[in-house]
Amino acid sequence: MSDSQITGEIAAAVIEALKSERMTLKEALTIIKRGEEMAESLHIPMVFTVVDDGGNMVAMHRMDDSLLAGISVSHAKAYTAAALRIPTEEAGKTILPGQPLYGLQQTHPGKFCVFGGGIPLTFRGRFIGGLGVSGGTVEQDIAVARHAAGI
Repeated sequence: MSDSQITGEIAAAVIEALKSERMTLKEALTIIKRGEEMAESLHIPMVFTVVDDGGNMVAMHRMDDSLLAGISVSHAKAYTAAALRIPTEEAGKTILPGQPLYGLQQTHPGKFCVFGGGIPLTFRGRFIGGLGVSGGTVEQDIAVARHAAGI
């Protein structure tokens, strides 16, 4: 085997390994399905959004009869969890007056949501995206998001 063939095989193996550590549509749909199953058991119509590590939407799912507002709220929760790499309920504590990130939500108007229901997603210890859930109470959104993310 020539050096160029070996180099090509190594590059292909690295690319394949990196693909498996990124948010895929298949994985996003699996996460959403887990969340929807729990939402159905609670009889709460919800909206689910999964974003990749850059905050770009991979998938969104709106259950029948969920609130229209849930679309933008779930997306903002997913974006916030991805941008800050912490659950949104923890982010909410840091933006209060006197706290280290006070006013952060003003830097990205309409993109940040700092109440519970947003979870950063990891795979093999590597950050790969965020999940946002909206439709129930904050506590219900947090519980469903954690269940969907496998936490």
